[in-house]
Amino acid sequence: MKRLSVLTAVAVALVMAAATPSEAAKKGRSGAYDGLWSVSIRTQAGPCDPSYRYPARIVGGRVVQADNDFSYQISGNVIASGGIAVTVSKGGQAATGYGKLHGSSGGGRWSAGGNACYGTWSAMKRASN
Repeated sequence: MKRLSVLTAVAVALVMAAATPSEAAKKGRSGAYDGLWSVSIRTQAGPCDPSYRYPARIVGGRVVQADNDFSYQISGNVIASGGIAVTVSKGGQAATGYGKLHGSSGGGRWSAGGNACYGTWSAMKRASN
């Protein structure tokens, strides 16, 4: 089986197990978690790389690219309780993640390729400059 894209698996894990996408839409977005986040992703099973570390940005309660790299698509929402749901796609592949943010840290689970790869993620908010 072909290795899944690093960006696909990584961006998924960005910020994600407490709220589903529909719950996030119902409860509204939260800007309390806005800022730049450093995300560490660990693969537990599947043909994805064992680990990744990438930046992610939350703006107005929405998860977006951390910089001007538009080689992949990412979308997601954070609700006031910290629940987060994210979808990432690139080149016909997609990954999803769910989790919870608490103050300046968080974590959750991700999967890609119909659960061909899955694992956990953790995130730390970077200090503002």
